[in-house]
Amino acid sequence: MQKLAMIKEGKAKRFYETDEVGVNWVEYLDQATALNGKRKDRIIGKGSLNNQIDTILFEDLMANGIKTHFVKQVSQNEQLVKTMTMIPLEVVIRNAASGSFQRKFKVEYLKAFKKPVVETFYKSDALDDPFINESQILALEIVTETELAFIIDYALKVNQVLTARYAAAGLKLVDFKVEFGKTMDGEIVLADEISPDSCRLVDEKTLESLDKDVFRKETGDLVDVYTEVLKRLIDSQEATNV
Repeated sequence: MQKLAMIKEGKAKRFYETDEVGVNWVEYLDQATALNGKRKDRIIGKGSLNNQIDTILFEDLMANGIKTHFVKQVSQNEQLVKTMTMIPLEVVIRNAASGSFQRKFKVEYLKAFKKPVVETFYKSDALDDPFINESQILALEIVTETELAFIIDYALKVNQVLTARYAAAGLKLVDFKVEFGKTMDGEIVLADEISPDSCRLVDEKTLESLDKDVFRKETGDLVDVYTEVLKRLIDSQEATNV
């Protein structure tokens, strides 16, 4: 398969056409952003780490019955994915209080929730990805009521799989963001990426942050943190396979 013309460049990835219909080539960049892209730094090695972590997690999700856009990893920082029409929604699942939820409601950091909190945001850089509720989503005809119910249910299933996978690696999944899209056949599947860029993770014992928050808050080395997450995922995977 050949990589052809670039389709678009996002905050942390480039997308290319390929010579196979329905398949795109994704290149993960050595780039970190914060404040919805207002802060941007080049960080050598980040693209490879994100691609490898993303591959492990997507393969695990697919093994657990979650349909995704992922096809296969083709290099340290590249993978193949299905061609998607992305749905302009971000679905955030929160298992404990952190980030904007903690600031907004003045609750204790990492206060565990009895049930996961589900939030939806309208994906628009121009509008800074504003919060959007169900009636607003339907009023804007972003998806149908049936499609929205499916997306929320699927995000919660993703949460179950990821929570268990990270727990096996000694990590607590605090919250995460996912996106969905439609394949060329019109099927809604999980898309975008799942990595420490889109998940808040803490060590289950020390509660040390092991995600992009170390970049946002300038409290640690992002490559060291992502390397530790990757190592734990690989080690726990190997332990399971023994």
